[in-house]
This record gives sequence, C-alpha cells and structure tokens, in this order.
Amino acid sequence: MAAGGPEVRSLRGSWRLRSGNGSVSLRAEVPGCVHTALLRRGLIQDPYYRFNDVMYRWISLDNWTYSRTFKTPFDVRKWQKVNLVFEGVDTVAQILLNNVTLGTTDNMFNRYSFDITSVIQEVNFVEVRFLSAVLYAAEQSRCHKAHSIPPACPPPVQKGECHVNFIRKEQCSFSWDWGPSFPTQGIWKDVRIEAYNYYHLIYFSVTPFFVKSAQQWCLEVESIFDVVSFKPIAGLVTVNIPKLQTQQTFSVKLQPGEGSIVLPVNINKGAAVEAWWPNGHGKQTGYNMTTTFMMEAGCQIEKFSKVYFRTVELVQEPIPGSPGLSFYFRINGRPIFIKGSNWIPADSFQDRVTYDTLRLLLKSAADANMNALRVWGGGVYEQDEFYDICDEIGIMIWQDFMFACALYPTNQNYLESVRAEVSHQVRRLKSHPSIILWSGNNENEAAIASNWFSIPYPDIGVYIKDYVTLYVNNIREIVLSEDKSRPFVASSPTNGLESVKEGWLSRDPYDTHYGDTHFYDYNSDCWNWTVYPKTRFASEYGFQSWPSFSTIEKVMQAQCVKTETEFYRFSQSEIINGEGHTMGALYWQLNDIWQAPSWASLEYGGKWKLLHYFAQNFFAPLLPVAYEDKGMLHIHGVSDLHEDHNLTLRVVVHAWSSLEPVCTLAKEGVAVKAQSAVPIYKESISDLLERCRNCTRKSCIITFCLVGEDGLQSPTNHYFLSSLKDAVGLEKTQLSASISQQDDIYIFVLQTTAIAPFVTLDVGSIKGRFSDNGFLMTEKKKMVVFYPWEPTSVEELESSLILTSLLDVV
Repeated sequence: MAAGGPEVRSLRGSWRLRSGNGSVSLRAEVPGCVHTALLRRGLIQDPYYRFNDVMYRWISLDNWTYSRTFKTPFDVRKWQKVNLVFEGVDTVAQILLNNVTLGTTDNMFNRYSFDITSVIQEVNFVEVRFLSAVLYAAEQSRCHKAHSIPPACPPPVQKGECHVNFIRKEQCSFSWDWGPSFPTQGIWKDVRIEAYNYYHLIYFSVTPFFVKSAQQWCLEVESIFDVVSFKPIAGLVTVNIPKLQTQQTFSVKLQPGEGSIVLPVNINKGAAVEAWWPNGHGKQTGYNMTTTFMMEAGCQIEKFSKVYFRTVELVQEPIPGSPGLSFYFRINGRPIFIKGSNWIPADSFQDRVTYDTLRLLLKSAADANMNALRVWGGGVYEQDEFYDICDEIGIMIWQDFMFACALYPTNQNYLESVRAEVSHQVRRLKSHPSIILWSGNNENEAAIASNWFSIPYPDIGVYIKDYVTLYVNNIREIVLSEDKSRPFVASSPTNGLESVKEGWLSRDPYDTHYGDTHFYDYNSDCWNWTVYPKTRFASEYGFQSWPSFSTIEKVMQAQCVKTETEFYRFSQSEIINGEGHTMGALYWQLNDIWQAPSWASLEYGGKWKLLHYFAQNFFAPLLPVAYEDKGMLHIHGVSDLHEDHNLTLRVVVHAWSSLEPVCTLAKEGVAVKAQSAVPIYKESISDLLERCRNCTRKSCIITFCLVGEDGLQSPTNHYFLSSLKDAVGLEKTQLSASISQQDDIYIFVLQTTAIAPFVTLDVGSIKGRFSDNGFLMTEKKKMVVFYPWEPTSVEELESSLILTSLLDVV
C-alpha cells in the first residue's frame, strides 16, 4: 500500500451536454448550468433580456445530460478506496460511471460522494443524467397524498413554476416577487476523484470558546474521517499556533467507518489573543494554525487553517419597564447594534457569481458602515469565498436555512435529505466567525400564525406538527449537536424564547416585545416615523425603487428607508409605552439578482443606488437624528463608538431661496454616550422659526451635525419642515462640476447657484463609487471623490457625467 497522501483529481472543465432527445448537443463548462452553457455557445440570447425568462422556459422542462471521458491519473491497484465526489449537483440526477449507476441526487445543498473503487477503469465515461426540476417537483407534490402542502404555485404575475417546496433547490429559482424563474440544471460546484488508503479527512472545523472560570480561550478542533481499515487506527495529532505560543499533541484513535475526533486546545495564557470584531468595532485578527495527523498506518496529513477568536450570545432577558424580552447580540461580551441588510443570490446562474462579484458587493456593504447581512432563506447557502470575505472585512452573518414563505413536507425521504443537507452545511461553515446565528426559515412561523394559506382551522394541527418536526426535531437537533458555539432561532420573524414557550409557534410572531420583526407598509406616509414598529430587532423592512434610468422613485425610496432606519437607531436606548430597545436594523435588500426594479440598494453589477449612499450616512458610527413630535423638534445623538464623547452640536437653518444660512446655533458640551442613543436637543418648531426670523415651515430647512476633537465628525443630517413639493423659494439651480485626477482617484468639485436638494452624480456605465451622493447642497462648493473600480480617465468621466438635483427630475 502506498504511504503517500491522497490522490485528488478535479473533473472541472469541458464536458458534453445534450438535451433529452439528443437534438441539442454542445460543449459545456463545469461548474456550470445548462442556461449559461447555451448562452456561451450562442444558442440562446441573454436570458435576462426582455421576456426571455418566459421564452426559455423549455430549457428547464427538458431532461439534460452532462457527460465526459477521463483517464485515471494513477494506478488504481495502489489505493484501497476511490471516490467520485460532487460538491454540488443542481438538483435531481442519476450518476453513472462506465454505465454503472452509482446513485442519485435530489438536493442542491448536499455533498455527494460515490464509492467507485470497483467500477473505475483506465479510461472512464461519467454521466450525470438530470431530471427537470419543475417536473420532479410536480411529481413529488402529486405523490404526497397525506395533505396538501401550500402554496402550490406563485402568483401568476411572476410567471413562475409550481411546487418549489417539494424540491431541495434554491427556492427563488422558480421565481420570486423580485426575480425571474430560471429553474437551472447543472453541476454547480466542483467535482473530483479522490483516492486514498487507511483514512481520509472529509471535514475539518475549529470553533472558539472563552472559558470564563479560567479566563482563557480554547478551541474545539473537530476532524471527520472516512476510515477504510477494518480495525481502529491509532496515532498522534499536533496542533500548532506559533503566534500564540500554543502547541499541543494528542493521542487519538480512529474508528472504522466515519471516525471523528474532537480535540480541546487550550490557548497559552501568556499569549495576548486579539479577538475578531465586527466592522466598525475593532480588527478582524486571524491566526495561522497547522494541524498535523501522524497515524501509525498510512500518510501524514498536514492541515493549514485560519482561526479566529470571538464569542456570540443572543441575549433574551427581561427589560425594566417593558413586558417581554430583549433580543440583541453580544459579541466578545459587548452588545452590538446590528446594522445592515438582507442578501439574496447575486445571479440566477450561480456559476456567474465570481470571487470578484462577491468581493465588490460585500466591500460595498462594509464601505456603507454595515456590520451585518442576513443570508435570506429563499436563496442558497453561499460559497466558501463569501464567508471568507465576511470573516476578513468584519461582516456578521445571520444565516437562514433554505426554507422560505411556504410550508414543507416531512415524509421520510425528504427529512433524510434535509438532515444530510443541514449536517453538511453546518460542518462546512461553522469555523467562520462571521456567522453569528442559525435561523431555521424565513417567515414560515408567521405563515402559520397568520394563516397565509387559508388552512381550515380543524386542519391546522397537522401543519403545526409538520413545522415542529422539520425545524425543531430535525434541523435544530442537528445544529445543536454539530455546533455549540452560536445561537439558533427556528424562524424569522419569531418571538424567540416566547415562541419556544408557546410550542415553537407564537400567536403573533410580529409582537414588538419579543424577538425580531419584518415590516412593510406601502400605504402610510413613510416620512411619518410613528407608523414604524418600535421593535426589539428589525430584520426585514423596505420600499421598492427603480434602477438608474429613473431617479424620482429612488429619492422617495432612499428617504423612506433613511427615516425608518434612523427611527430604529434612536430607539435603542429607550422604552416608550413598553416598547423599544431596538438593537438591529437590516433593510430589504442589499443586492439584485438581475436588472429590474427592486428594493435593492446595489444594482445588479454592483453600482450604488441612492439608497446605498444614504445608508453610508444613516449607518454612520456617529449620527445626529431628528424627529418631530407634537410640534417639538427632537435631536438624538446616536453612537456606535466605544467611548463617551463631549461634542458640539451645530444646528443651521437655511432658507430654500438663499445659500446664506438664516441662523446658526452651536451647542457645546453635548454628552454622547458610547453605544447608545441619547436626546441632545429639544425645541418647539414655532420658537425655532421665530428665532430664525423670516422662516416658515415651507420656506426653510434644518441641517445639523456633531463635531468633536481629533477630526471626529458625524455626517450632516437634515430635517424637512414640510413636503418638498410645498417648498417655497426652491429654485432651479445651475450645477457644474470640474474633475481632476489625483493618484488613482478622481476629485469632482461641484458648484451651485442655489440650495439644491438631492444632488446626484451619475457616470453611466463607468464602474466605481462616489464618496457621497444624493446630498443636500447648502454651500456654493462641494468636493466629492470618485473611487474607480476599473481604469478610467478625466475625459471619460466628463463625457459620462450627468449632474442633477430634485428639481431637474420633477
């Protein structure tokens, strides 16, 4: 037997692809899918163009087959075991090697490994025969005789496919209210051959714990092996973290079959451990760790990994003066206000989502002062690189399991598939410090509690039983056994511990006194903060907007989300009528799956919409926020900073008709407390207008900012005293810009002849972002920086620049 390490050979690259009846045959890339293969060969047009989602429906109704031949790159006789491993198959397929059926797949989110030791030859022919996901889902629904599992079909306007809840596949691929229907088929992740002797490492994870009693960090290092030998294998494992002067050696024994070992590594007490912090709260320090397995039989394995130290607690405790319980996250013992958005798949075709795509979108989240994203349960568990980037830039992840807005079956086959999926995903992802929460599903507790699907009352018990079976007795059970290092909630929105108390289904999952809430209201005036729920945690809220070519809707959308987010931020330290202590704001949604009107703040392709520029300000670490209540103007100082600060509040009143301020107030010695929201200013608006003579609600606007020492300054915020359509003295302005280059950035110097609300710079298809956009211009001159994402020039920017303010678009 060979004593060397395992032989691994990837089968990614060029495969053959043919339609069910063989009439279409072409070369196809793996990883990939049928749609992108047809597009690359010029056999279809851009699927996103006009009504092609409907035109190309035939693609997902056919049964396609991927195949290729490959030479075995090693001498098979030297190896005890050879596997064919698929990291991801989308979705329902029969796998054959040399005309022998190895097995079937039915879950896009699972990893499949087939033993091919006795089937592999010198030259091999591998086939993946897909079944249409649409037809499979319909068939599964037909065979489910017990009781119906709603919803059967999406609303007709979505032009989608039915019964997506019967297939373990990206749920939004059968259509959603913001995305098209492209039920893909394909080998969407890596596929490879693995040959080994004695034992082979399949999963490796490291989770940190802080032991309070010993005041010491420790790591749980878990390794899961496929052990080929018939008797246990003994040996030594050494874990080494040089930077932390920590090295430990363990004697271990691997049992035949799936053998796992868990090693408790205590970090040297003398070493100064730097914890991993979310963006805006500290560094994202990681340490290099080497784990060496020296077993008496077979080879030595060396595993290199990065380890991070952070703890997370979801705190649900009574709050003085308020019924219910808190709902907030403590990271490394510090309460953190969660600021961010919701993440959906970045493309209908996952093989088009590159590292660069992910990096651009995630970096844009961090650049807008976000510290968290919720990976929403109707998409996919994201690729490894997604979580690697989040680890690196400090974006915390609320991770849903992939169940959304539907009820689901609980028959034996379905549950077995889900159990394998959950166990695989938790093992794959639990080493990432960025993931701070597992959540069982999106809105399915609410779907039952609010009876979205009009289930007759006598039948509801069956669906409650299904719900508990799936999310509690299966998903939760596996999560708790695989990962003790982070919290789990069964759904979002949920009442947290109160839902648990009520048998996992609360009467009202939207109760503001418990857990998290989702909130959408298209009827009320979104500038009116009193319509918003004073919730413990807002995990979803939003307003629709249009892509670049039409701007007026975007200004309303951005302004609405700004008003709502500021409301959540200033509610973090107060309880009013038993409500408040809001500790999270995740708006819907960060990104887009295609170019279409949606709630996203980043366009498909990554361009910042106005909302994203607004987010950079409304999520700023230091921010003054104003609201009006019974004729009084209130300003709160909101701070995510770790220290208290004594600051100066500058309040300036401007008339719409003049660039000269009407009056200015500087209030010094304003105490803004660390990580809280405190009232810092209060005045009746009638007194304010009297003090600033010649001002009425319609003719004036208030701006304000906080300034401290060492360059500490908040963004300048504003408060409109009337609707802009009633503004008096607002005149059309002449806006101009001069552009110059400085190293690899570009400086735009803007000039205006009058006060200009919502000044917007747009450079068309030139990729990059501005330092500020959609702002209120109250001074003659303003400097804005453009950060290009690809090479450009002053000339190119000048010819592309469109400069507008609100009056140019109404």
